[in-house]
Amino acid sequence: MSRGAVIVTGASRGIGEAIARDLAAAGWPLVLVARNREKLDALAAELGGPERCLACPGDIGSWDDAQRVAAVTQETFGTIDGLVNNAGITRDGLLVRMSPEQWQAPLDVNLNGTFYFTRAVGAIMMRQRQGRIVNITSVIGLTGNAGQANYAASKAGIIGLTKSVAKELGGRGVTCNALAPGYIATDMTADLPEKVRHDMLERIPLKRFGEPRDIAGVVRFLLSPEAAYITGQVLVVDGGMIG
Repeated sequence: MSRGAVIVTGASRGIGEAIARDLAAAGWPLVLVARNREKLDALAAELGGPERCLACPGDIGSWDDAQRVAAVTQETFGTIDGLVNNAGITRDGLLVRMSPEQWQAPLDVNLNGTFYFTRAVGAIMMRQRQGRIVNITSVIGLTGNAGQANYAASKAGIIGLTKSVAKELGGRGVTCNALAPGYIATDMTADLPEKVRHDMLERIPLKRFGEPRDIAGVVRFLLSPEAAYITGQVLVVDGGMIG
């Protein structure tokens, strides 16, 4: 059976890149979205070129760009089988010192961007009567975190959006789930002071940071036939940190 495409946002680095590589290896046609055109073009070429992997640079927090990506994907591949809303940013700071602009930035990308792409792709999936949407939230959206009120609010909003979309689109054969990573080994965690890293690891029963591939594998499962009866769920992938 031929597969339709999967759109992956924030695909130029980190978890998004790992998801793209994993899905490409599993045979999915891909449309990769991020701002960094150079990195995106290089990754798309490595993963199969325009016939299998299309680079589509754009602003995740733009409704116009979300519509454009959805239209290009449908025109190029015919069917959109999956959407992975992975793109996200942080603008950390204490609440009492946080500017309105600092508050708004993560909401524009993390929450609004997830809505824009879900809205654009969801309408197509409903007409197809099939599709899988996977939203990358965070354990911070479940627990909150000092200095990250804006990020926590955006990620908690994604959880509520996920559950609502699952209820609205389920009758048309579309599933929508969220995946909540814990601490994942990235450039950011590598630069943390040793004491901070030690304290973070002490909170994780598995005694290691997650790897981007740990997230990519769960995304692939949620897109697979084995996950056909799972929707409206939040899968926590954090090494047991929040229990």
